[in-house]
Amino acid sequence: MSTVRSRWPIVIDTDVFSADLVPGSRLAERYASLITGRPAFISFQTVAELRYGAIRRGWGHARMLRLEAKVQRVEVVHSGPELVAEYAQLRADCEAAGHALAQKAHTADRWIAATAIRLGIPLVSNDGIFRGAPGLQLETLPYG
Repeated sequence: MSTVRSRWPIVIDTDVFSADLVPGSRLAERYASLITGRPAFISFQTVAELRYGAIRRGWGHARMLRLEAKVQRVEVVHSGPELVAEYAQLRADCEAAGHALAQKAHTADRWIAATAIRLGIPLVSNDGIFRGAPGLQLETLPYG
């Protein structure tokens, strides 16, 4: 875990990436210092989670356009042989370490973590599941 505020590229997890799309969310404000001005990537899994959440909540046309515009401003990392290999290795490493990220319930989170590991850059997230994951550089803030 790190709170280093460099200008290096980052992968942004769904919780932080979507925060400013949720009325009243303070998460976007809290994480602005970690993400502002940095080249940003998101996983294909994050895009799927965002669109599913919007559909499930019945977002209107204008709000969906805001979501799509936000996605267009970052680089989406799609699955491929290298990412699949990283994902499999991450699950094995988490299993061996007894880390909860190995559990089936965290399949989506593993794709996001594997994306950051594959790119060799930190993941910015507020989700505690990533803490201590083998091989993952995590940038997060203390809860509060």
